[in-house]
Amino acid sequence: MALRYKTRKRLSLLILILGVPLYIIAAVSLVAQFDRPSIFVELAIYVGLGVIWAFPLKAVFKGIGQP
Repeated sequence: MALRYKTRKRLSLLILILGVPLYIIAAVSLVAQFDRPSIFVELAIYVGLGVIWAFPLKAVFKGIGQP
């Protein structure tokens, strides 16, 4: 089922304003549960978590710049 442009635009705005900050807080809290790893391991964790959130939401953000 394809979402209409207006619905995708509103949903993407909601995700960016509420979802991403909540995801950042969750990611930082998750990493804080462990002893501080080396800087490269920590960087890899944050990059991995930064990429993972985008895959399920690809359909929402696809084509937002064009009606």
